[in-house]
Amino acid sequence: MSARAVPFYCPYCGEESLVPHIPDGVAGEGHGHWTCRSCRRAFRLSLTALASATTSAPSTSMSSHDRTAAEENG
Repeated sequence: MSARAVPFYCPYCGEESLVPHIPDGVAGEGHGHWTCRSCRRAFRLSLTALASATTSAPSTSMSSHDRTAAEENG
């Protein structure tokens, strides 16, 4: 997996006219820098963390305790 990401739109104006941008003085470290041709703003994308895939989804089935309580209540 690569840490490089390509934006689909400008986070400031929403336009899709983006070009890679290498700022002065960061030769070789310019990955993730982008310029919007519409609003002329520059921004940088960076990976901050990886999400954990161990989070379980809430169960939609009733537990045995819930079933017993439902049967008792009618």
